This record gives sequence, structure tokens and C-alpha cells, in this order.
Amino acid sequence: MKKIFIAATKQNDGKTSVSLGLMSNFKDRFRKVAFIKPIGQRYLEEDGVKVDEDSILIEKVCGFHCKLKDMSPIAVEKGFTEKYITSPDKRSITAQIKEAYRRISKGQDLVIIEGTGHAGVGSVFEHSNASVAKLLGAKVIIISSGGVGRPIDEIILNKALFDKEGVKVLGVIVNKVLPTKFDKISELVRKGLSRQGIKVLGVIPYDPMLSRFTIEQILEETKFKLVCGKDFIEKMVSSVVVGAMQSKDAVKYIVDDSLLITPGDREDIIKVALEERRTTTIKEQLKIAGIILSGGIKPAPEIMELLCKAEIPVLFAEEDTYAVASIVHDLTVKIRFRDTDKINRIIRLVRSNVDVGTILKGM
Repeated sequence: MKKIFIAATKQNDGKTSVSLGLMSNFKDRFRKVAFIKPIGQRYLEEDGVKVDEDSILIEKVCGFHCKLKDMSPIAVEKGFTEKYITSPDKRSITAQIKEAYRRISKGQDLVIIEGTGHAGVGSVFEHSNASVAKLLGAKVIIISSGGVGRPIDEIILNKALFDKEGVKVLGVIVNKVLPTKFDKISELVRKGLSRQGIKVLGVIPYDPMLSRFTIEQILEETKFKLVCGKDFIEKMVSSVVVGAMQSKDAVKYIVDDSLLITPGDREDIIKVALEERRTTTIKEQLKIAGIILSGGIKPAPEIMELLCKAEIPVLFAEEDTYAVASIVHDLTVKIRFRDTDKINRIIRLVRSNVDVGTILKGM
């Protein structure tokens, strides 16, 4: 049985996306492929069990039939680290990971193991990514986000932790490289890393579509309240416009699928946004994907009535406009199993830009 550990230089480098893309491509070559994320930091509750959300995504997209808890044996919930420091129990965590892996891997041809964060994450409870890779006897692929100097520095630093544990790094995949700099960065990282004896297995261009979020995701990740437009919260946001200027200037920045953030008493800007809504057909794109009313202020009743009739999701936030914009900017956009367009895009990006053949030979 073959196995590979997908690590990263930091969170949000695209481990789950790459894992999903690799798994879909590996399924063309292996009859039985399995997935496990031994330690997860972002979890959901499924049937009363805390399970890492990435494991749920992979399970639903790839149609696995196994216990979700085996795919995600350790959920780092609130207070987990403090409890471990107070009452350490390394053997228990090790046993849970090994037993879950044993059940997941039984009868499989290939197992993809996804890490969490950089190589050292988990050291505080004696189960860093590097030590877990060693525990499961897996070779490693490191994922880094685009650039030259910083990614190379981070890759070398992370590789050192795997080297210390005696874990072989198969190579790296540089993700989210700006298309305008793709050729230059691809050439430079390959040259720079080859001097360190590190193989580049792929360079994946940045696709802005994969970073776009929906109004529904904003609701899931924040405490904002939905005022109206429930039937349209799946609309994807392409840009964010902060309405803190004159209405005649704000309209210059509104493009298709914009999210407008504006104080609830800026009725002039709200009216402009409503005027920018296309009304030819319901299915046609709207220039406004949604509106967040900030500052804990609701517009006059007649404005609210217009908003509720406009087929636009309207959210209400107690925070001021700057705070709301910062919250939206810092959202972690995770791929969901319903995001079929994104998932298909990821699969194509991995197929076109990652040397799957070299990975298979190195396992």
C-alpha cells in the first residue's frame, strides 16, 4: 500500500485543495483510495461527533463509505491544548491516530494523509505534523503559496523539521502563483530549491474564483444577522465595496457581484446600489451580490421595504463599517462539497500543473 502525507508551510496554503485534486487524479490510477486527517483544528459536529471539516468535504466529494471519526480522529477543540499541558497523555493520542489509520487503510491501495498547519503544528501536545508523518511511515509533499524568497525560506525551514524526524520529503508544490508572474516564479523556485536538493513537483497558478465566498459563508463565519434575501445567499461575491464615500463616487466601484458594506443610515448609497441592480431577468447577474448594513443602524422603513423586494441578501451588523470590512477581509474561504464549480476547477488545475507521475514513482 502506498501513502503520502500532505503538509504545508502554514495554514491556508491550499493543503485541502491540493489533497482533493490529487485524490481525484489518483482515483484514475488506483482502485481503492482513502483519506485521513489525523489532527484537525477546524471541526464540525456530525451525528454528535466532532470531525474536522476538511474530512467531511473529502468524504462527501469522493463518496467514501467509512466512519467520519476514523478520517478525523483528533479534533483540537477549545481547551484541548491547555488540558493536555495540565494532564499530558501522549500514548492516548498516538493510539487513537494509529487505530484510526489502521481502519481507514485496511484494503486500500493508496492513503492520502493531510496535515494541519506547518510542520511544527501539534508540537505542544507532542504530535507535530513531522512526528505524525513518521508515526504513519509516510513520505511528505510540502505545499507553499506563491512567491520566491519567502516560500523557499519556509519550505527549507519546514523540511528541516521533517528531516529531524527522519521523514523523507518527496518534493514541494508551490500554489497560488499569480498568472502574470507564473513563468518567472516557476523558473526561480525550481532553480532555488534544486540547489537545496528539493524537487518541485508542481507550480499551480492562482485562481481568484477559488477565493470567492458566498453570502451564506459570511453568515456561517460571523455574527451578522440576515434581514432579508434568504433565497439568494448562495450568490458568490467577486469584490467588496465599502460605502463610506459620496454616492456618486461609490457607483464607480460597483461591479458585477459586489458586496456593499455601508452604514445603515447611508440611504443615498443604498439607493444607488438598488439602482445598479439589473432587473431584466431573475437569472441574470446582479451588480450587487449583497449588502451589509453596519453600525447597528437600520434604514428607514421605506428603504427596508425596497431592500426586501430587491432579491438581494441584506445582512445587519452591530460593528462599525471598518470593523465589518476587516472581518469580511479576514474570512477563511473553505471549499464546500456543494461548490462543484470550484472542485472541478481544482481537479483541472492539479491535473495540468502537478507531476502526478513523479509523485507515484517516489512513493
